[in-house]
Amino acid sequence: MERYDECKAVYTDLIRNSQDEYEEERKTNLSAVVAAMSTWEKASPDDLGLSETTYELSYNAACTLIGRGQLTEALNKLQEAEELCRVFFSEDSDITEEDVESELAVIHSQMAYIMQLQGRTEEALQLYNQVIKLKPSDVGLLAVTANNIITINKDQNVFDSKKKVKLTNADGVEYKLAKKQLQAIEFNKALLAMYTNQADQCRKLSSGLQSQNPGHPRPVLIQVAQLCREKQHSKAIELLQRFSDQHPDSASGIKLTMAQLYLTQGHVTKACDILRSIEDFKHKQGMISALVTMYSHEEDIDSAIDVFSQAIQYYQSEQPGSSVHLALVREAANFKLKYGRKKEAISDLEQLWKQNTNDIHTLAQLISAYSLVDQDKAKSLSKHLPSPESMSFNVDVDELENSHGANYVRKKAAKVTGENLPKEQGQGDVKKKKKKKKKGKLPKNYDSTANPDPERWLPMRERTYYRGRKKGKKKDQVGKGTQGATSGAASDLDASKTASSPPTSPRPGSAQASASTSAPAAGNVVPPRQQKPAAAGPGARKKAPQKKKKGSKGGW
Repeated sequence: MERYDECKAVYTDLIRNSQDEYEEERKTNLSAVVAAMSTWEKASPDDLGLSETTYELSYNAACTLIGRGQLTEALNKLQEAEELCRVFFSEDSDITEEDVESELAVIHSQMAYIMQLQGRTEEALQLYNQVIKLKPSDVGLLAVTANNIITINKDQNVFDSKKKVKLTNADGVEYKLAKKQLQAIEFNKALLAMYTNQADQCRKLSSGLQSQNPGHPRPVLIQVAQLCREKQHSKAIELLQRFSDQHPDSASGIKLTMAQLYLTQGHVTKACDILRSIEDFKHKQGMISALVTMYSHEEDIDSAIDVFSQAIQYYQSEQPGSSVHLALVREAANFKLKYGRKKEAISDLEQLWKQNTNDIHTLAQLISAYSLVDQDKAKSLSKHLPSPESMSFNVDVDELENSHGANYVRKKAAKVTGENLPKEQGQGDVKKKKKKKKKGKLPKNYDSTANPDPERWLPMRERTYYRGRKKGKKKDQVGKGTQGATSGAASDLDASKTASSPPTSPRPGSAQASASTSAPAAGNVVPPRQQKPAAAGPGARKKAPQKKKKGSKGGW
């Protein structure tokens, strides 16, 4: 029932007034109550002086340290508990190694949780998976371990997370875990539904969580995240505004989310108004920095100065002269000077100089600001500046110039004499660097003794000795018909133009060879053979398969 104070009182009374063989069990349960108070209620109960003689007592002490945030000490305590457990079961010969590992599962799972809190997620995940493989009978342990694996996976390895969720739905889990543990598991189920694009399931789970925990902001934030994934930013802002109006006490995180959504949409001024309405963070240095930056981006310098003024007034009344107060005054003065508000910066600079009259930098800024407002005041303040003699430094200028750090040396201008006067433009010889020309390559049949052709620069058609291109015999024989047909063969195949002669078969070969042989006699005209074009496209040639020779390698 999680009524830990009453439970602790009952166990304390039982231990004080009982003497029997169950005293060790009562002490173990009392240490478990103390650990629960430390973990779930963040309470720091008094040390009851329970001796950690058993691995259960040592484990509960480690849980108490985890609740207090002492993670390193808790991990060492869990290692002690593991050793005590191994020693305890080593005395029993009937206990197998599997039984020991099953008993150690709860210790290993708690070790993995500490590693997860320390950021050692790979080691934690390895230990968690070892516990899952053992399949312990404790459904509460399995549920917590599976939930922690899901939190490590986040939006990655979603398939594994969906399998692990089934372990959190086992029967009897609600009787083994605390309310906050069950609540965390339900939150993670809703987030997993969002990551797996199960929008209806996500809304259903988050609505159920909101009805169970009406003042908790997390269910609302999950619904808002789902709406943002669906690009419904206006509905998300309306939902956040409604919750902040209904629950102003727990609206800090909600308003921060609203400001973030306004910024993503480009409404910077609205985001600033939301941030300034958060009372818990209103005067925090980070909040002041964010507000000043955003107002500067919008060129609203007056609002930025107003933010500084309100913060300085708050710290002036709550923590006057503190480091935070003086730092804010310094930043306000620098900001005003940066944007030319020297008159407004005078009060801040005077306050800083009064705190430390030896601060020459602040004094110089103050004199510069007063020089525009009150020159007499600036002159009177300048008397506080140190003399030039006291400000001089014992520095050897020659040594400084010759050091390795001085790389730049100013060159003196050369004296111009009468002889070296610069000539006017267009006079004198201007010397330029001539580029070396590479020797050209001569043709192979070059004859140095022969006279070059005087018409070599004219186009070939314009030269006197040009006779035109000769028509080749082969060109006339190429026809426009089907592939393999020739124009010359058409006249040869006309039987009326040729003398009768015994028929002969033309030899296979070129068209010219077939034309030179005697034509077949009349009545036995053989039409030209048409070859089928190859599949590769126009101009491609199809090679006939050759018969495989005996002893040769390969196929066709």
